[in-house]
Amino acid sequence: MRRNRATRSATNYFVSGLCILATILVILPLLAILFYLIYKGASSLNLAFFTHVPAPVGETGGGMANSIVGSGIILFLASLMGIPIGIAAGVYLAEFGRGKTLANAVRFTADVLNGVPSIVMGISIYSLIVVQQKHFSALAGGVALAVMMVPTITRTTEEMLATVPHAIREAALGLGVPKWRTAISVSLRTASPGIITGCMLAFARVAGETAPLLFTAFGNQFWSFNLSQPIAALPLQIYVYAISPYDEWHRLAWAGSLVLIVLIMVSVTLVRIFANRGALKGGS
Repeated sequence: MRRNRATRSATNYFVSGLCILATILVILPLLAILFYLIYKGASSLNLAFFTHVPAPVGETGGGMANSIVGSGIILFLASLMGIPIGIAAGVYLAEFGRGKTLANAVRFTADVLNGVPSIVMGISIYSLIVVQQKHFSALAGGVALAVMMVPTITRTTEEMLATVPHAIREAALGLGVPKWRTAISVSLRTASPGIITGCMLAFARVAGETAPLLFTAFGNQFWSFNLSQPIAALPLQIYVYAISPYDEWHRLAWAGSLVLIVLIMVSVTLVRIFANRGALKGGS
């Protein structure tokens, strides 16, 4: 008995140590990237960076204020289009499309779109929207990012709804609640924390994408709030500065990268805080 207890205890410590080691190996690269960005970019952050537009070639100073606002506009458009469509598709797959041919086609399409390179998505939207409009636009950039968000949200929503106990649905149906109302008020509400996590993952994935915006939003060195015109974006401006031969622009590129990472982390953290407090998951 003592030998068996010692063996089980040793196995428990060994496996726990492996889990801790795996966690450290996952977190360590993230921390290394974050600290390196702070080291390279924090010294370049000042008030002008958040209030000025990019300076002309050869001049020092300038900032990325228009790019920060432009990224916010594009991401807002993408979320406004992508999140409702993705959640609706996931609800259909989990609640209404079980065993149907259309549901299998939607699921297969979502899986394929998850693996499509972002530059291919950008070229596709360029052909469908930009060529038809005959000019680049913020709207085209939002559509490109929205299309990239949809498959992730769809599959996450389906998986989260699958974890909702079937007895909860039966209880609602037994009380005379229509199936569509049960799906929205019961199943969707119960699975909302996981669905919110899926939306955050999709948002974080597209927030730093550059390739789709090269073919759609194109970028802008000035302030622009017109959705039908080219607009600045933080990833685009970082890309332009990073490939330039100027040290001043390289310095601003590091600062922009730091700001982009921090904005993503702050937005995801805020959503998590509100979700844990019950503001986004329907109370207790």
